[in-house]
Amino acid sequence: MRKNLWTNLYNSRSLRVALPVVAGAAFIAAIVPHGPGDNNGVTPPAHTEWKDYGGGPDHSKFMNFTQINKQNVSKLEPAFVYSTASDRVNSYKFNPIIVDGIMYVLAKNNSLVATDATTGKELWIHANLRGIIQRGINFWQSKDKKQKRFIITLGGTLQAIDAITGKSILTFGNNGSVDLKEGIGRAPELISRGTSTSAGHIFENLILLGSAPGEDPFSAPGDVRAFDVITGKLKWVFHTIPHPGEYGYDTWPKDAWRYSGAANTWGEISVDEKRGIAYFPLGSPTYDYDGVDREGANLFGNSIIALDARTGKRLWHFQTVHHDIWDYDLTAAPQLITINHNGKKVDAVAVASKNGFMYVFDRVTGKPIWPIKETPFPRSDLPGEKAWATQPIPTVVPPFNRHSVDEKDINPYLPDSLKQKYIARIKAAKTGLYQPLSDKYEVFALPGSVGGANQGNTAANPAKGMVYVMYQEMTCFYQLVKRSERAPRGGGGGAGAGAVAQRGQAAYVQYCQSCHGADRNGVAGAGVSLVDVGTRLTADVFKTYITQGKGRMPAQPHIDEAAITAIYTFLNPGGPGGRGGRGPLAAATTNAMPDGPVVASGGAPLTAAANAGGFGGGMRDYPADYTGPKSIYVEKNNWGTAIADILAPPFAGLVAYDLNKGTIKWKIPLGEYAKSDVKGLGTPNGTQNKGMVVTASGLIFATCADGKVRAIDADNGKILWEYDLGRSNPSGIPAMYQANGRQYLVVCSTGALLDKNKKEEDVPKGYITFALPKLK
Repeated sequence: MRKNLWTNLYNSRSLRVALPVVAGAAFIAAIVPHGPGDNNGVTPPAHTEWKDYGGGPDHSKFMNFTQINKQNVSKLEPAFVYSTASDRVNSYKFNPIIVDGIMYVLAKNNSLVATDATTGKELWIHANLRGIIQRGINFWQSKDKKQKRFIITLGGTLQAIDAITGKSILTFGNNGSVDLKEGIGRAPELISRGTSTSAGHIFENLILLGSAPGEDPFSAPGDVRAFDVITGKLKWVFHTIPHPGEYGYDTWPKDAWRYSGAANTWGEISVDEKRGIAYFPLGSPTYDYDGVDREGANLFGNSIIALDARTGKRLWHFQTVHHDIWDYDLTAAPQLITINHNGKKVDAVAVASKNGFMYVFDRVTGKPIWPIKETPFPRSDLPGEKAWATQPIPTVVPPFNRHSVDEKDINPYLPDSLKQKYIARIKAAKTGLYQPLSDKYEVFALPGSVGGANQGNTAANPAKGMVYVMYQEMTCFYQLVKRSERAPRGGGGGAGAGAVAQRGQAAYVQYCQSCHGADRNGVAGAGVSLVDVGTRLTADVFKTYITQGKGRMPAQPHIDEAAITAIYTFLNPGGPGGRGGRGPLAAATTNAMPDGPVVASGGAPLTAAANAGGFGGGMRDYPADYTGPKSIYVEKNNWGTAIADILAPPFAGLVAYDLNKGTIKWKIPLGEYAKSDVKGLGTPNGTQNKGMVVTASGLIFATCADGKVRAIDADNGKILWEYDLGRSNPSGIPAMYQANGRQYLVVCSTGALLDKNKKEEDVPKGYITFALPKLK
């Protein structure tokens, strides 16, 4: 019997030719049958709470609310602020959870705080959760609603906190903790990082979880796992780098799972609760830019995979990039929508990528709604690299990012000398979509690895088949060097602070200098000054920012703990407050109790003994019975040289897709450009760590790096309301809820002051909650 062509297309490593356009039903065998009424397109329920990270199981960020509408949105005003002004943590990107009139937020130096959702009054505080994942947490309750708990990722552990009392649940896992290095299929001592930088998702009594194992060579595989929310017991594992006998194993070299890593979900998981299907977007395998030691298509890297949420069984998959050597992860939440297609209602899933493309499938069978064509692209001239000959390109649905450049595309608002410098650099480089990286010349990628759509950047009106994507035109220059030619990694050898600082200087050059400058004063449009950083950030906070990201800087989980420590030592040779001294932020590294109703501190007791970031150990070379390639190549600046405003505007934007037709309904710039008085150019790096809420009244609420939150008409993209928060980078996904008959929008705004003439106390810092004025 002939196998399903689409899901088995890459089951042979010998496949090296252009593949056919996949279109008709003849190419697809249904994997999960449609049941009666499956395609009826039921309108989403009228949720009044924000119980999940991302709002609901489908991660649409859609709320069936109409109190705030196009006619009255201009009257929206702050109702109250829950302040984080006294925090030593400078910036949060937390998506609040709102249940039973209580809003749960991250504040008070990484404490979980329960507040009254109508006033911000504190109800309880679980303090000192250092290492808690910044993006969000998961809420679960029993059917009788008597048991309520949060499942959180704290450093390298999974833990449970009672949502009623605020205390750790010590019957979960081993005395309250589950070691996330366990169950990956590699010995824990060979795993350098066992954690997740995203919240995962609750389905029934399971927590579905991705991972962030790192991005350097020899990182651990990014296996997808499910744990019991009551016991912490591991229930199932899906190997994203297949083991012998598993589907996709022969899309890799033999036993690649023993040394290859990542292919992980570090972004957002969406769940079709009715069918019990979970949709996981997967990132690229390691190493991101060199695939010499992983010849083949590399399933399930860069794939959208549909799994039975109860068992982990693969139902279907689609690989958006074969043998990725550009770091084009899938991270944004797959959007579950119902569309009218060829006269029928079809339940679909839409996937937006960092590469700037939108892919749309029947969410039950995995069949593309419109043809996706395997298109030839250039081959690699890197020794040993076998770039995949073709890549899947959507033929109907337009991309949301640019993929080509010439002189007229250069930013006209830059000084002429800088424009000419960029033009010369681009002319000397090779450009174009899927141009393989080289050790012989630079490659200019559009978009770069921090462009396109990323975590938090998708939303939908599911019943109408509308999908909204926040995107940015972040470009990047890349060039590879042999690993031995790059500055050595931090860690290993030497003794004393001097040796550590020397390693830190090398690691700074390797990881940080391209954005923060050789003089550490920062690079305009790329990175802030790190001069005297020890007076502003403790070592713990510094590590958190590097591993989880902050502002325009993406999470960099590939940098190991020794390197981070060495960099911090190099930047602060005498310590934050002098040799052995306590700088102004030193208290953040202690278990000092915040003001307020503290009920617990520090999470489960095992955390103190465990590695706080899930760091430690790890592979440093191939297994003894595998010699590996002659040379390993790495990007000379680690992640390339990203430039946010090299191209002409818009630098960032919001696009509305009508997926009943496969067309873009409208597209607008998002944010303002600080280097010009011209309005509507978009903000460079404007959408990273930002998000949206969509309402039934036809509004989209979106945040942007220019410090504003906006209400946008979902029908035409017109901006109907905006509010200047006064601080840069309002981060994380906003939330919306109703309480006591009043509709609220809450935005996390904890960044730096935009107006340097103002004082900190003059501008609210915290969770800003908006509502319409109360009726008198």
